[in-house]
Amino acid sequence: MTRIVNVHEAKTHLSKLLEQAHAGEEIILAKAGQPYARLLPLAPAPGARQPGRLKGKLGDAFFEPLPDEELDAWNG
Repeated sequence: MTRIVNVHEAKTHLSKLLEQAHAGEEIILAKAGQPYARLLPLAPAPGARQPGRLKGKLGDAFFEPLPDEELDAWNG
């Protein structure tokens, strides 16, 4: 759900708007009636990397040298 709030109201109720954005609501800040900025919650941090997740999932063909035409495409 998107809510449009003018800048004056946003300055007055910033804490409340931050809580609403943190809860997942998208808030558009408007200046002179025109959309000016968007207040959104931060995306969750990516999970920690786990070495070895693909163990046993890649076949031997993955480790074969690339054909010359594909190497040329990568190298320009």
